[in-house]
Amino acid sequence: MKYGPVVLSAGLTGLLSFSLLAVAIGTDYWYIIDVNKPNCTGSDDLSSHSGLWRIIEGANRSSVIPSFTANMTSLSEVERHLLGLHKVVVILLPISLVLLVLGWIFGLISSLACSTKFLAASASYFLICSLVTLSGVSIYIQYSNQAMEEFQRVVSPESLIYVDVSFGWSFATAWLSYSLEVATGLLLMLAARLTQIKGRYDSGVAIAML
Repeated sequence: MKYGPVVLSAGLTGLLSFSLLAVAIGTDYWYIIDVNKPNCTGSDDLSSHSGLWRIIEGANRSSVIPSFTANMTSLSEVERHLLGLHKVVVILLPISLVLLVLGWIFGLISSLACSTKFLAASASYFLICSLVTLSGVSIYIQYSNQAMEEFQRVVSPESLIYVDVSFGWSFATAWLSYSLEVATGLLLMLAARLTQIKGRYDSGVAIAML
């Protein structure tokens, strides 16, 4: 296996992971609630889909999720807990996005320098970034499940028959970004190993020529 294709693949997967995470953060299809209630007209559409920042209800009604602006004193303990989880998600994922930019720059410098230590450090950095992304996505799952449990508690079982909930393509994009972050880290680790092997080979050749 050659060094060049490995670091090129790492660069591409790193860039793609950043792009996918940026798309996931900026779109509104993390969670979808589809209401198939009989005799429901377009103006009475109760379906919705939401992202990290807002909820789109019906055809064109939207509202911002007030994670940082809500009056906490007027909320119940469950609502405060849900907003707390949401705050963590909307902090972690943008931080992961910034870390990916820095990691891509560090990885580029490491690959150009062909330094085993720098490549290994870049690999570890990307794996840490993947843990930040994984934490954000996992907390979002917890947030969504608890929000659904609260929704089921206040809505009658008869109404829930017409409700279908699912994670959307924005959520899947974030998962794919996480997978590519892990792949980038592993590819950089492989590049570090190839550099180490090449260094030993070059040292052996130099000794044999003496």
